[in-house]
Amino acid sequence: MIPYTVNIKLAARTLTGTLNLQNKTAVDWGWQGLIAQGCHSSILIIDPKTAQTIQVLEKHKANVVKVKWSRENYYHNISSPYCLRLASGDASGKIIVWDVVSGTAHCEIQEHSKPIQDLEWLWNQDASRDLLLAVHPPNYIVLWNGDTGTKLWKKSYAENILSFSFDPFDPSNMALLTSEGIVFITDFSHAKPPGSAGKKVYIASPHASPAHTKPAPAATPAPTGAKKALNKVKVLITNEKPTAEAVTLNDCLQLSYLPSKRNHMLLLYPREILILDLELSQTVGVVAIERSGVPFIQVIPCAQRDALYCLHENGCITLRVCRSTVAPEEAQSVQELVYDLRSQCDAIRVTKTVRPYRMVICPVNENNAGLMVSDGRVMLWELKAHTGKAMSAILSGLSPLYSPVSFCGAPLGPNQKKIQDLCLNSMIGMNKRNATSTHLCQEVQLKFLLTGLLSGLPLPPFAIRMCPPLTTKNINHYQPLLAVGTSNGSVLVYNLTSGLLHKELSVHSCEVRGIEWVSLTSFLSFATSAPNNMGLVRNELQHVDLPTGRCFAFRGERGNDEPPIEMIKVSHLKQYLVVVFRDKPLELWDIRTGTLLREMAKNFPTVTALEWSPSHNLKSLKRKQMDARVAMARQTVSDAEQSSVDSSVINLLQVAESKSETSQAISAREHFVFTDTDGQVYHITVEGNTVKDGARIPPDGSMGSIACIAWKGDTLVLGDVDGNLNFWDLKARLSRGIPTHRGWVKKIRFAPGKGNQKLLVMYTDGAEVWDTKEVQMVSSMRIGRNVNYRILDIDWCTSDKVVLASDDGCIRVLEMAMKSASYRMDEQDLTDPVWCPYLLVPRAALTLKAFLLLQPWSGTFTMDITQVDMKSVLQDPELSLLQRCLLVSRLFGDESDLHFWTVASHYLQSFAQARHEGSQASPHNHLDICHDVLCESSYFQKFQLDRVHLQEVKRSSYEHTKKCADQLLLLGQTDRAVQLLLETSADNPSYYCDSLKACLVTTITSSGPSQSTIKLVATNMIANGKLAEGVQLLCLIDKAADACRYLQTYGEWNRAAWLAKVRLNPAESSDVLKRWAEHLCSPQVNHKSKAILVLLSLGCFYKVGEMLHSMRHFDRAALFIEACLKSGLCCCPDCTVVSCSSLTPPSAHKLIEAAFLDYARLLRSLGLREGAALWASRAGSAGEQLMEELFQGEGGAPEVILGEEEVELGQESTE
Repeated sequence: MIPYTVNIKLAARTLTGTLNLQNKTAVDWGWQGLIAQGCHSSILIIDPKTAQTIQVLEKHKANVVKVKWSRENYYHNISSPYCLRLASGDASGKIIVWDVVSGTAHCEIQEHSKPIQDLEWLWNQDASRDLLLAVHPPNYIVLWNGDTGTKLWKKSYAENILSFSFDPFDPSNMALLTSEGIVFITDFSHAKPPGSAGKKVYIASPHASPAHTKPAPAATPAPTGAKKALNKVKVLITNEKPTAEAVTLNDCLQLSYLPSKRNHMLLLYPREILILDLELSQTVGVVAIERSGVPFIQVIPCAQRDALYCLHENGCITLRVCRSTVAPEEAQSVQELVYDLRSQCDAIRVTKTVRPYRMVICPVNENNAGLMVSDGRVMLWELKAHTGKAMSAILSGLSPLYSPVSFCGAPLGPNQKKIQDLCLNSMIGMNKRNATSTHLCQEVQLKFLLTGLLSGLPLPPFAIRMCPPLTTKNINHYQPLLAVGTSNGSVLVYNLTSGLLHKELSVHSCEVRGIEWVSLTSFLSFATSAPNNMGLVRNELQHVDLPTGRCFAFRGERGNDEPPIEMIKVSHLKQYLVVVFRDKPLELWDIRTGTLLREMAKNFPTVTALEWSPSHNLKSLKRKQMDARVAMARQTVSDAEQSSVDSSVINLLQVAESKSETSQAISAREHFVFTDTDGQVYHITVEGNTVKDGARIPPDGSMGSIACIAWKGDTLVLGDVDGNLNFWDLKARLSRGIPTHRGWVKKIRFAPGKGNQKLLVMYTDGAEVWDTKEVQMVSSMRIGRNVNYRILDIDWCTSDKVVLASDDGCIRVLEMAMKSASYRMDEQDLTDPVWCPYLLVPRAALTLKAFLLLQPWSGTFTMDITQVDMKSVLQDPELSLLQRCLLVSRLFGDESDLHFWTVASHYLQSFAQARHEGSQASPHNHLDICHDVLCESSYFQKFQLDRVHLQEVKRSSYEHTKKCADQLLLLGQTDRAVQLLLETSADNPSYYCDSLKACLVTTITSSGPSQSTIKLVATNMIANGKLAEGVQLLCLIDKAADACRYLQTYGEWNRAAWLAKVRLNPAESSDVLKRWAEHLCSPQVNHKSKAILVLLSLGCFYKVGEMLHSMRHFDRAALFIEACLKSGLCCCPDCTVVSCSSLTPPSAHKLIEAAFLDYARLLRSLGLREGAALWASRAGSAGEQLMEELFQGEGGAPEVILGEEEVELGQESTE
């Protein structure tokens, strides 16, 4: 039995090339860790870690214009597993939702026939993960159920919608970028379409009329040139169309909310980025490009830090990080938000056909970028942090960036391993200016590193040829190689097992016309230059040896100024080569010696088609030669020895000797047939260097001019320019003509394999597969009917798969049925292993996750994770439970896990620390501001004050001033608010009102009567619909808690939470937020995941554990309770954490046991028995029962295992 070293079954696949202009926006990097990219009508799925294409999805008929991965912010278990789901929209208005692993379409959606403008999966509630919002041109937004394909609602707007952006902090807010301006929608909900038409906003061009420039204060010197342009205040003009000279929004390339801080939005113009504060509708920051700089194409704002990734027209990606808004020493505050350039990568060479299209950022870690180039390249950049001071930073005067001294949300242990570049917020800390913390931090520089590059096929046309087929003789060293000749003269050799480029050889100086293999490792290719005025060309015929890459001109000095080569044909034994020219007799060459055997005479007929016969006399020649040798051996051995030497031994000797010689010595006889312009068939025999003319067969009257011939076994097939196929059975001497009515037969090829009589036929409008035994068609493809590309070349790559080159720049390996080339991902051979839990079956992915979370790492566990540093960190005994949970959620790209563990880890540590150090201790680090109201009150207040400062500096109209004053009053900054109120000019209608308000604010005393009057007025105002004014009055008399209650009554939950954070003491604030959490849990809101985060920030850990358990999030519940116990925090139902003694009350015991028991059951269902035993042993009496079930019939097994586990746990807790 021969050992199989080769994968004989090739997977169907697509090799893709350059992108279409419509594919420009079709790219997305999902939480799943994969990039999806549209290429013509197919979608590539790329693994950025190993830079390989792991799936190609084909079902769209038109160019793909948008792709979007589904969000992963839900709890994953067996019923809602980790799965790869992708939505894609094309230029004909069709949306397909894919199951990417199997390569099948889950559902198809069609509304209109115009290109989809934008797509987004909704993530704002826990009930359904299947909702997909799409913009159907010109002006519709439609909400679809992406699971069933049903339309939920549809809404039209007055202008053409270009794109939309959701507010990441409040999913009921969204903004539409339209052809005329921006439309803000504040009542978005999945249940019904938005009621109003939204608030329309027009934007004056960044360099609008001078009416909007703010007069410079007298003290400062007048700014000059560039500075002046920057100081122009950029205003959002509402409700009025801008005048003609103020250019409207047409040149705005992009709009998106900032995920790093609430109520901020960015607008991208070719030469600048505007940062808007939406509460004020006012620009608070500008990133502008100098006159000589390269314009922007796209910008992606980060969530973990206030930073922007910008893509420029030369393909350079820059990272800009916001400067800290805290002024160092000076009293004056910052004038505007400034984004400093911190890192940039190399540009690419831009030409007419090569330009950057889009960039994508990894949403999990935000430190990897992928750049899509129009020629099909994907460049993968990684952001690296280098410690140490850099001269450039000192010279440019930028403040240094520091890396945080924690890992996965916890302070770093003394000898703990860490991954420096795990994610953006582990690379650069929040900019804190307090001198105490800086000596602990390391200064870092950021650099981009190119870590992967995928390149596509060059532009068509292509000439393709598969290497000789697999046989029993070459099975040990066979590689399925496909040679692709391109228009620039190079030949690309692809290995079809992996679909990767094996070699790229620059062989010719002009377009490659054809390729023929002469062995498994060498081929001949020919190219012809453009004809001169006499119609003559330069022919290049090159012999290429693959292992060494050696090329030489096969015809020597010949080739200049002669008619073009039409085709080359190599004989079956690879002995001879026929070269056919357009207006010149053919040449016959010996391939083994490289000599010209015969150049035909001038009167030789013109060849229209030619094919070598598969029959030859090699076997009979070998037999004759063998007989002669045996006879010679018999003569040389004397008679006496003859008897002693067994004749079979002699035979063996002869065979061994002959094998080494016959292949060179014998010239077998081979034949070829060709047709002339009249359709007459000629038969010519070649043996050694003799060429004999054989029989001639007169033309068949039913056939036109013969275009191609194929011959295998006893079947000869002729195809003509009118689309007729003529099948000859040479044994039975029968011929049968079949008209296909498909026009010119361009090429016909028999499939490899003994007795395999399938035939592949190529026409100008498609291809067909025929069975020549039955003389009937097996399958067919035709442009316009089932595909939208034209076929340029065809070949067989195995006995049952065909390979087609098409004019959309792709090469497809297809089943014989020639249907789509999507395949199951788990069926294919990848060169590098891919880390993507989403590719596993649901149970396996969950088992792997439990396995990574659970192991009290002992030396016996091994695991193969592709990233080495990740593996060593996971095996590090110093890694705490919380850190492990965070790390695994990053590894899995699990959005909901990541949010939960980030907040849980932060508050468990800060409450534990407060408990050790007494309640006065200030926390070492804050939760990032992107968590908004989940942050600590002190930090949140500071952020809001900084923000009002900035708004105040930037205000440019009475409206703005009024809004600022209102905010200052709510924040308790009465003195500053009075100053602003007194600025109102006398001719303003609100002059009197504002002056009185200023008097009121300054004279408010805490005397009883004035308080009660103001309270009465406030409640009346609120009752009569003036909610904001009433709340302001209540805040003036320090009744903010009442104000919050009113806001909540009127459904302003977010505003109430904001006010509680900035004005109330911890106890009152906690009440307000608890009410909010209850509201979030109510069935009509159904946002329990958010409620849990709110409760975490309040330290209600018992309630969190209870909710997690009741929601059946068993692993999260058990691990969270375990983390609470390890932090020494109790889980009692009603107590504030700090004052409590650590005795656990019975109700908490009950919860702990229930959670541990359910987790043990979950682990048992996943097949992790030891883990189940560990948790069951801590789950009281019910746990003992489970232990018995686990170890039935195994005697004393549980004790032993438990002993070990308990020891390890003990060690872990002492650490």
